[in-house]
Parts: sequence; structure tokens; C-alpha cells
Amino acid sequence: MFNFKFSGLRLAATATLAGAIAATSVAATEIRIGAMREGSAWYVFAATLEQIIEPILGKNSVEVIARGGGVANPMVVQGGKAEIALSNVASAVWAAEGADVYQGMSAPDIRALVGGLNSVYVGVMARKAFTDEMGTTDLTEILASGKPVRVLMKPVGSSAVPVAQMIFEGLGTSVDQIKANGGDVIQVGTGQIPDQMRNGNADIYIDTMIKGHPTITEVALTTDVVFLDVPEAAMDLLAQNGLIPGTYGPEWYKGQTAATAGANLGTVLIASANLDEETAYKITKAIIENAEQLKGSHGAWSRFDPTRAMLPENTGIELHPGAIRYYQEAGLM
Repeated sequence: MFNFKFSGLRLAATATLAGAIAATSVAATEIRIGAMREGSAWYVFAATLEQIIEPILGKNSVEVIARGGGVANPMVVQGGKAEIALSNVASAVWAAEGADVYQGMSAPDIRALVGGLNSVYVGVMARKAFTDEMGTTDLTEILASGKPVRVLMKPVGSSAVPVAQMIFEGLGTSVDQIKANGGDVIQVGTGQIPDQMRNGNADIYIDTMIKGHPTITEVALTTDVVFLDVPEAAMDLLAQNGLIPGTYGPEWYKGQTAATAGANLGTVLIASANLDEETAYKITKAIIENAEQLKGSHGAWSRFDPTRAMLPENTGIELHPGAIRYYQEAGLM
């Protein structure tokens, strides 16, 4: 597993995770779904899932938690503040194994229900004016130039943050080195990102590249940008830490003229090991048998293949016994 060298970000990550766990303490309901903010693809999925499973589990039995993220949600489930949650496959593995990003915390009691929900590529984009000035779109050359580079990303709690740090490490640099060169690493909420790029306050933006992603779409529509491949040296390190090298696009966004190399975090619905087997069975069954409704709720889920939902490469962690029972009965295992 990777080992962060960035103590400030590590401490911030711990605080963010603790805050996410505390903030999600809500009135008792049978099933709380850890998602992300309203408007995100994860929130849309969770809201659609709520509509599907509430008639099965009972009126007012389901609640969507509109906060969290790929790194935070495994700990939200481990802490008992949500019974199920969306997670990245990679971050579920990191949490289960107690990787360094979790600063001594771990989530040994999370289990998978449904994997392969969608591909979540972490990718890199830049202002075209910046790459024109640098004379290259090669990220390795840009970061090795010694020139000031301002990197924009979301706050800790997003899976894109540790992946960005791994990209830096794989390319022989770090947050400290970027700052020593006169650059900066800027972390702001999603709503502020388009303005930061549009106003020229940042040069490079690293985030999850999901087709139809509203923030990426707005940035690409309002700023002249180019999409940069994640170099092979960084991709090797990402692969060692559970991400799957691949490409996203082409033409998912304005300014993307060809498929772009990135690393796939994957998406899996996780549950607490303490969730009773029957409820886990019903939720898994509802998702698989209503896959078309879920796929139609947002473009991000359109390629979900329910026949591959139980595969280890799509779940990352151990399946919940209730999920296993459904997959076996359905002839999928």
C-alpha cells in the first residue's frame, strides 16, 4: 500500500473522516444510504435506490445521507452512521486494510453488496493557456520543470485527493516540492472549482472524470482546457494501490479530442457486516432486478452490467452473506 508523506493533508483527512462520521448521526431509520451531495451522480443513484427499496422495506424506512465521499463513506458505515453506502472499490479496499490515508483507522466490518456500478476515472485537465505557456501537455515534463504549477482539487474526503498524491509520488514530486517551486495545491469545494479555473487561479485540475459530471462539464464549457494523460510511471503506482489503468472518453467533455489515460477507482455499494442477511439480500435483489431503472437515472450508471456485480475485481472486498445468497439463487455465482 502507498505511504503518504504529506502530514498536513493526512491530519486534515483524519479530521474530515471524523467529521463525516459525526455529522451523519440522524434519527433512526431502518436503512441510511451514504452518498454524496445533492446533484452528484452518487446522490442520484442513492435517491433512485431509495425509491426502489422503500416499498420493499416499508414506508419511511430509507434515508439518503447527502454528504460523504469515496474516502469517507467506508468509515461512515464502519462507524454505524449508515447501513449501506456508495464507495470506490479502491477506497473500500484501503479502508478494509487500514491504509495510511485512514491514519490508524480501518473498516474491517464493511462488506460488498453490488460492484461494477460504474467506472470512476481519476484524470487530469489543464488550462490550455497554461500548457501553451509551458510548451507541453506532458504531465511528467510539467511537474519536472521546476516552474510554478497551481494544482486544484477537492478537499480531503474525495478519493481524487489520495490518487492525486500518488500521481505526484509516481512522477517524483510531492505537495511540498510543488510549493517549493512557487506553485500551490488548492483544495476547494465543488461549487468553487469552475470559478477557480475560469478566473485563472489554477493551472491543473485533478478530479474524478465521470461522463456527464456537472463540475467537469462546467469547467470545460467555460474555460479553454485540454485533458492530460496520466503518465505510465504514475499509472504503475496507481495500479499497485488497487486502481485499474484505462482510458475515458473520447469527447466526454468540450476540449477532450481523444480518449485520455486515467485510473479507474470503480464504484461499489457497501454494507455493514452487522446488516441482517435478509435485508442485504433484499437490497441486492432489488438493485440487480431493477438495473435498467438505475441505469436510466443518470448517464454515469448506463454501463452497469448486473451479471458482473459480484466479481472480486468489481467489489474489492468480501461480499455480504445476504448478497452471496441472492447471487447464488440467481445463478450468478
